Amino acid sequence: MTTFLNRQFLSPRPAATPFCDCPRALTHSKVAPMFRYLIPFLIPATLAAEAPVIENATAERTGDTWRFDVTISHPDTGWDHYADGWEVLDANGNSLGLRTLFHPHVEEQPFTRSLTGVEIPDGTTSVFIRARCSVDGWSDERVEVSLTGS
Repeated sequence: MTTFLNRQFLSPRPAATPFCDCPRALTHSKVAPMFRYLIPFLIPATLAAEAPVIENATAERTGDTWRFDVTISHPDTGWDHYADGWEVLDANGNSLGLRTLFHPHVEEQPFTRSLTGVEIPDGTTSVFIRARCSVDGWSDERVEVSLTGS
């Protein structure tokens, strides 16, 4: 009787002892199935986030400077995740102007905001617009805006 108790109840065992000795033993343990339910919560929300999309962008010369009107759509969820800006870039990626968006636009999609007083170097025929999100940062998408004919 003593041998039975020692072997059955008193011997040390690892916490996740598999039911068998096969190569997939961990999947047979009592602990592994629990991870199946935890994995969706371990994936960062940024992987599922959508980048802001520039729906439209126009430029208008006003004296020596330019005015840009940019329409953006983004699935803003509130203060925790929203499109928070856009900028005008030259062909080399240098910032010519930044429009900061100070609040979410949950109920206003898409939305248009303007930036005035942008100085564009002489001889520039086009610029690029890119948008930013409070969670994901700058989008890889750049929309070209022609300055000829404006």
